[in-house]
Amino acid sequence: MAKRPVFEEVPDQTATRPVAHTGMIDAAPKGARKAIRLWLMLLFVMVMAMIALGGATRLTGSGLSITEWAPVTGALPPMNEADWTREFQAYQQIPQFSEVNPDMDLAGFKQIYWWEWSHRLLGRLIGLVWAVGFLAFLALRRVPTGWTPRLLGLGALGGLQGAIGWWMVSSGLGEGMTRVASYRLATHLGIAFFILGLITWYALLLGRSEAELLRARRAGEAKLFSMSTGLLHLALVQVLIGALVAGIDAGRQYTGWPTMGGEWIPATIWEGTLGWRNFFENPALVQFIHRMTGYLLAIFAIVVWRRSRRSPHPVTRGAFNVMIVMLAVQVGLGIMNVVHASPLPLALVHQLGAIMLVSLIIRARFNARYPYETSVRGTIR
Repeated sequence: MAKRPVFEEVPDQTATRPVAHTGMIDAAPKGARKAIRLWLMLLFVMVMAMIALGGATRLTGSGLSITEWAPVTGALPPMNEADWTREFQAYQQIPQFSEVNPDMDLAGFKQIYWWEWSHRLLGRLIGLVWAVGFLAFLALRRVPTGWTPRLLGLGALGGLQGAIGWWMVSSGLGEGMTRVASYRLATHLGIAFFILGLITWYALLLGRSEAELLRARRAGEAKLFSMSTGLLHLALVQVLIGALVAGIDAGRQYTGWPTMGGEWIPATIWEGTLGWRNFFENPALVQFIHRMTGYLLAIFAIVVWRRSRRSPHPVTRGAFNVMIVMLAVQVGLGIMNVVHASPLPLALVHQLGAIMLVSLIIRARFNARYPYETSVRGTIR
């Protein structure tokens, strides 16, 4: 065989080399994942504001100021004095006016009216933002594969929430009622948190590619994920119980802590005439259950957090660290609300704290299911 020169040029063989075909999982991601994620984050902020505004409406006693459900025409407030008079006369026909606000004049009515109208307007705006975003992504064919039912489901839940909102309000318009039924209020708030939780989970999923999620799931921590799922469920139960507390103003009674009226178990915790309705209408029992569930939630959260310390993934451990700090803040806010009889600003901060806590539990749970890869050089994002 003839010797070849050391510096002889080798012919380019790339043209004849077969092209390697990658698997479908490595293909470029389809759909506007980042844009949809930003849209969902906007919806998250709007729903969070909706929950806070709903809390303010409840605490100011404004929820029954609008006595009809007009999804379209109700978007416009009273435009003249005759319209205001008509709305006020409608309010004067319900028991809340005659039994709670018999001395209210038109100026006072306007104050509570604007709270409820703003709450309903924000709900309409949320529906509009969802519809415009969803239809735009759908028309442009930018919805990732498999995501159309999920995004459509959010809109359906929003529509259901509007109907349940009226179902809740209508309960306070009947004879003998001066506020909405607490269990309907809990249902309304529970669905709001469910929508918020779905938005959070979807935004987290869209923050990473399908290929990343598939690889991450193989390294998921099943035990930690299961425990954080249980913690999330318990936190949502506590939110529902909190709604029952707000529904009957139980937070403004028994303002001592750690005891209730100087008793560890209040003497009025059960009224025989109420029967099973004690769990919804007895302030002593409802607040007692809320306190006990709060202690249980705190203990379980510490157990889950301690389990997270064994995770080999720094980002996962960090997510659970943030969660436990928020839990401590929320417990402190709860105690302050009890001691100060739930003033409006403090009560709203406590409600926003519940939103942040649930969202951070979901984030920690997500990281337990889809941990970020780590190497000797650090976390791979």
